[in-house]
Amino acid sequence: MKYMKLGSKPDAFQSDGSGVRYVVSELATDIAVIVGEVKFYLHKFPLLSKSNRLQRLVLKANEDSTDEIYMLDFPGGPKTFETCAKFCYGMTVTLNAYNVVAVRCAAEYLEMTEGVEKGNLIFKIEVFLNSSLLRSWKDSIIALQTTKYLLPWSEELKVVGRCIDSIASKTSVDPSYVNWSYSYNKRSGASNQIVEHHQKKMNVVPKDWWVEDICELDIALYKRVMIAIKSKGRMSSDVIGEALKAYAFRWLPDSFDSLVSDDYAIKYKCLVETIIWLLPADKSSGCSCSFLLKLLKVVILVGAGDLLKEELMNRISLQLHKASVKDLFIPANSSEETVYDINLVKSLVRRYMMLEGSNVDSSYFENSENKGDELRLGNASLLTVGKLVDGYLAEVASDPNLSLSSFIELSASIPDMARPVNDGLYTAIDIYLKEHPNLAKAEKKMLCSLLDVKKLSTDACVHAAQNERLPLRVVVQVLFFEQVRAAAVGLTSEANGTTNGSTRSTANIEADWAIPITDDCNSLKKQLRTVKIEEECRANEEKKKNAKNTKNKSGGLLLPSRSRRIFDKLWASSKGHSEINRSSETSGSSQSPPTTVNPGEAKSSGSSSRHRRHSIS
Repeated sequence: MKYMKLGSKPDAFQSDGSGVRYVVSELATDIAVIVGEVKFYLHKFPLLSKSNRLQRLVLKANEDSTDEIYMLDFPGGPKTFETCAKFCYGMTVTLNAYNVVAVRCAAEYLEMTEGVEKGNLIFKIEVFLNSSLLRSWKDSIIALQTTKYLLPWSEELKVVGRCIDSIASKTSVDPSYVNWSYSYNKRSGASNQIVEHHQKKMNVVPKDWWVEDICELDIALYKRVMIAIKSKGRMSSDVIGEALKAYAFRWLPDSFDSLVSDDYAIKYKCLVETIIWLLPADKSSGCSCSFLLKLLKVVILVGAGDLLKEELMNRISLQLHKASVKDLFIPANSSEETVYDINLVKSLVRRYMMLEGSNVDSSYFENSENKGDELRLGNASLLTVGKLVDGYLAEVASDPNLSLSSFIELSASIPDMARPVNDGLYTAIDIYLKEHPNLAKAEKKMLCSLLDVKKLSTDACVHAAQNERLPLRVVVQVLFFEQVRAAAVGLTSEANGTTNGSTRSTANIEADWAIPITDDCNSLKKQLRTVKIEEECRANEEKKKNAKNTKNKSGGLLLPSRSRRIFDKLWASSKGHSEINRSSETSGSSQSPPTTVNPGEAKSSGSSSRHRRHSIS
């Protein structure tokens, strides 16, 4: 820390312990100066030789026949006045970043100018400020902090402005030229480290080396410093965002309960308003989505206003794909029944889709050849948001107050192309069914209509086939499609073992399965009604049995007894229709049959496989 010593005489000020300070001297004191609650017994001559103001006050006191002078509004209080008095006596005083601004304001108040005496206190302080203190990084910050207690003097003397300009200029210096001490405390680091200029620095100075030190400023001064830094135009949006994030973490409470306290609500409201006002102009960069969502939580809890909320939501929607599920846990208003604000998340997703809608290449997802490529550069963010929404639904589905309409609206807010795999959505639906056992049959059907069983993984199909919470229709769809998929795998394996020719892909089989065949559908519907009746009769009996799962002939899926009986009936019916259709199949089929040793048998096999795939929806 920079400092300056003035005077050479020893300190002769003493106190009697009752708010009285006096100078030990052979000469009797002839004037009393009252500053605040402290009375100073001093000598006129040394004071009058340095201060114009004291000359006028003493003259007025003589006219009033009194030896007391009152200075109740003295900047810096009794301690600062004593420093000025010691300078007048020639006693040793030390000026540093903590007291120089106060002494400068006091010297201005006492009019200790060059007109009274050459080399007076104001001149000496100005030399110290300009040549030493304001050239120091940390001293400039400390001095700036002290100015808030000395208003309006510090502002009128432009000390505040000079400190801010000094700080802003140093932050704009190329990091390779930073040769002064600074604090750099990364949350990922083990501890705070002070990098001194005389140390041999092993690492390159980071671009955000300055953000920790200015976090100690109060919000009003911090705002002015950040405005000065941004006005120089040399700082990137990312570093500005990092500085705002560091300041928010420094002053915002970890517990959201503190935000709603009446004692601190106004303080935090002012703080978050300033931080949002200082956000970089580029809304798509500078601050992470996680940080913006934290600010949004604070804005809502302290009631900072709709304009700030809208500003944050617009910024968040530009990078929603970078958020995590935990970031979206925003507490709901007291007027809402749910724990978290579902409507807010729906609004964020809706805004994101409006912004990204024009950039989505839907034809890419419709092309069956590309269905497995989930990370295509142009649509990767949309896929990420799809996973984010499904993960959020799985977390909030356990809320007993979450309405079915809210669940469906949020799920439907993203397009089908954002869900190439439906496992996450299936998990959320299963949790919702478990936590809401009183749903009507029609409501369960509506909920499960969100699910595309063709997009479930094998593990999800195994779970769904044994899930008693799902409607029977959904279980049948899962079983049927899994059997078709397993059969396709078996045919493909057999074809690969006998020839190197091309085979039908699972994607083509899925397409065939989705094509309705009128005659077979009517038969399957009748079988389904029969199965439902039989299932109701055997419900009580099935609860007492723990039948083992058996493996189907294609080696695909292990089914429980309930699901196996359903599927046996459907498969038997389907197989009967397939034999009839096989005899009438012609060689003009548009489908590419799997290659076998005998070309004639290949056509028959391909036709049979196609007609065995029925839609039961």
